[in-house]
Amino acid sequence: MENLIDSFGEGRILFGFAVLIGMVFGAAAQHSRFCLRAATIEFSHNIWGPRIAIWFVAFSAAVLTVQLAIVLGHLDLSDARQIAAQGSLSGAILGGALFGSGMILARGCASRLLVLSATGNLRAIVTGLVLTLTAQASLRGVLSPLRESLSAIWTVEGGPSRDLLVYIGISPLSAAVIAGVCVLLAIAFAAYRGKEKSRIFAAVLVGAAISAGWMATYSVAQNSFEVVPVSSITFTGPSADTLMGFVNERQLPLSFGSGLVPGVFLGAFLMAWLSKEAKIQRFEPQMPMERYLLGGVMMGFGSMLAGGCAVGAGMSGGAIFALTAWLALLSMWVGAVLTQRISEAGLGGGIARPRAQS
Repeated sequence: MENLIDSFGEGRILFGFAVLIGMVFGAAAQHSRFCLRAATIEFSHNIWGPRIAIWFVAFSAAVLTVQLAIVLGHLDLSDARQIAAQGSLSGAILGGALFGSGMILARGCASRLLVLSATGNLRAIVTGLVLTLTAQASLRGVLSPLRESLSAIWTVEGGPSRDLLVYIGISPLSAAVIAGVCVLLAIAFAAYRGKEKSRIFAAVLVGAAISAGWMATYSVAQNSFEVVPVSSITFTGPSADTLMGFVNERQLPLSFGSGLVPGVFLGAFLMAWLSKEAKIQRFEPQMPMERYLLGGVMMGFGSMLAGGCAVGAGMSGGAIFALTAWLALLSMWVGAVLTQRISEAGLGGGIARPRAQS
């Protein structure tokens, strides 16, 4: 790794890792139909179906592989932002609920919109752009004062206070064992619900890509003389930075974040093309555009307030047992289920009942 860094530099190495890991994630997410929104819709209907099964396969696989890497000494994430830095409990709760509600309206979370964009879904492309611009405005623009005010309501210090395993009182080895049992149960449940073996395996790869992201950035950070943030797969922040890089820079700054978006897009496109699932999809009368735009705004602001999207906070942060990440993920489920049930009850201002995205 030291020789690679000396030859190519940290930015190029991180960018290359991100493209490869992103391609695996994109292809696996497309084939497995990994989607938090679809899982929450099944849950809101009191149905434990295949979409919930696929999400739990991916999530438990992420926890298992990350915690195993920690146990084996290949990872030390005590300096990761989700653990070491000060966090916001109020931001996790409010932002997670906003994000969950927004993904119901927009028919997909940030990662799912990117994957669908690669298949030719114009609705996802437009909504994703709205999400990205709102995220940028929430991070550094006109919405940042509001985000900072809401985040400051209830904070938690970094370190052990943000480590959920410390609260529970179990070791990474115990967490890995529990996650391993959950993986087996989730795989068995997915098979029982009729999911093909290839799609179940793809869901496992989604989870494994999370740990690959942590390990790749950690390896570079350990062998570099520069300060390299240890991170994994997330979408709203990198999407905003990538878009601003294309708009403001003559050359795209190379980093792990800037390599993720093109990597996931390419992987999802190749999978859709090989499986003959790529096709142009437009806005239709029964799918009002304003619902998608509102959902994109809510997800963009909510993700920055919560500290990440359904993958960044929910999967990457959840796999390392960051307290705020688990709180944000729980709030996403609550916000999504409530929004789905309200819309179906006819109290959503004419919002049509969303269909689970296949």
